Amino acid sequence: MTRDTGIDTLLDLHGHILDQGDGYWIKLEAWRVEASQQIPHGIRYSLTLHEPYGKRILGYDNAHAVKPPKKFKYAGRVIPFDHKHRHASDKGVPYEFVDAQQLLSDFFADVDRILMEIQNQ
Repeated sequence: MTRDTGIDTLLDLHGHILDQGDGYWIKLEAWRVEASQQIPHGIRYSLTLHEPYGKRILGYDNAHAVKPPKKFKYAGRVIPFDHKHRHASDKGVPYEFVDAQQLLSDFFADVDRILMEIQNQ
């Protein structure tokens, strides 16, 4: 198994708040935990984008499991905790964690897309 060097980057970003302009901001949290079936990569994380009044409008995290869509049969399977919240009221959809670098790339791509959509409104 190759070492996920992106984890070092993710851990280095822990506690950072990044200004995105016009009052929007990102909060990054990541720390090591004991690897488990639910968190096989051994990293707990919360990557969130917030609107000017503080409400989360995008989030990637692994704080809890999210039920997959009903069309998939998951009876008896371990459901990973990795998921994303696509808007303020989204309960979360599964996110396939490949590695930390891909997580960061996917999150920042969604941030860029959402901020562009807001700007074009």
